[in-house]
Amino acid sequence: MADKTLTLDQFRTLRKDNWWVQPLLVVVGLGGFAIYATWAAFHNAHYYVDPYLSPFYSPCLAENCTHVTLPLIGSWWNLSPAFLILWIPGGFRATCYYYRKAYYRSFFLSPPGCAVKDASKSYSGETRFPFLFQNLHRYFFYLSLVILAFLWWDAILAFQFPDGFGMGVGTIVLCVNAALLSVFSLSCNSCRHVCGGSLNSFHSAPGKYKTWKFISRLNEKHMEYAWVSLIWVAVADLYVRLLSMGVITDLRFF
Repeated sequence: MADKTLTLDQFRTLRKDNWWVQPLLVVVGLGGFAIYATWAAFHNAHYYVDPYLSPFYSPCLAENCTHVTLPLIGSWWNLSPAFLILWIPGGFRATCYYYRKAYYRSFFLSPPGCAVKDASKSYSGETRFPFLFQNLHRYFFYLSLVILAFLWWDAILAFQFPDGFGMGVGTIVLCVNAALLSVFSLSCNSCRHVCGGSLNSFHSAPGKYKTWKFISRLNEKHMEYAWVSLIWVAVADLYVRLLSMGVITDLRFF
């Protein structure tokens, strides 16, 4: 039986640079985040310490939550409350145009880089399961805006300590997290289309044109926002987790 192990020699290319470094870094980055997020969701503990709620568990919708945001799910839910909401931001990122390019190149090697041979012998695009679900990106965008509203609410509540109004390092962490996720969401192509893509002429809608231009400027850095917001949401969860476990203490500014 022939050896089907992929080697660099199989990717015929005239490129002399280290073209494989970028897809490798994407595998490490996305793979590492996926492993951490999955572990954090299954762990179902140490996701809240007054007044900070981990973004992996926000909004907390089940009665078995350590800190209930909105009690929509009864006591019959025995699993981690993170599973009730993580499919929304997960689906939003998985169907994002940038992330699709990133993991197609890195995980599926289709293709792994410009002017580099594709690992697969045939191409079907996004016409087969599960890639058909990529068409749901706009709807994940709408749902993500709901999650984003709750994250901003958590950021506001992060100023309300048991002894009154204040601000700690955790407050800054959650505020920065909400801000970065806002920029990432607003810079996506679906938001750009909603703001002006449906118009036949911008002349009749100058307000939408200005909004579309603003979103288009944000869209130019969508890749950077995607990575920074991804890393920071893990940092926010880790910070709350370490606080809850007593590993670190929160520095209060006032």
